[in-house]
Amino acid sequence: QLQLVESGGGLVQPGGSLRLSCAASGFTLDYYVIGWFRQAPGKEREVVSCISSTGGSTRYADSVKGRFTISRDNAKNTVYLQMNSLNPEDTAVYYCGAVRTVGDYSNYFVPDEYDYWGQGTQVTVSS
Repeated sequence: QLQLVESGGGLVQPGGSLRLSCAASGFTLDYYVIGWFRQAPGKEREVVSCISSTGGSTRYADSVKGRFTISRDNAKNTVYLQMNSLNPEDTAVYYCGAVRTVGDYSNYFVPDEYDYWGQGTQVTVSS
């Protein structure tokens, strides 16, 4: 069974940090772009960051540039999202998605492009 599982969400104060993990089971992530998306209540799912299959290319939404860092460890079949300087506007359910690709590209910004999704992890930034 092909599955993505997110973890690491929680409640954090403004200015705090969290590290999200996206672990795959049933398939290897070696040939997949991984994207982190988020969805706040009443809003559409939006891209946060993407990383190419090798990790050589990364993309970030303007709203998180300089604060979030995406990385991957293909040996552990896991992708991470380090989130620093969190603010209340970052509150959302965070999802990871996987799309199989050829080439070292990371420009997959549309949810419909993705083949697999995790169940999401809640991130709440509040004092």
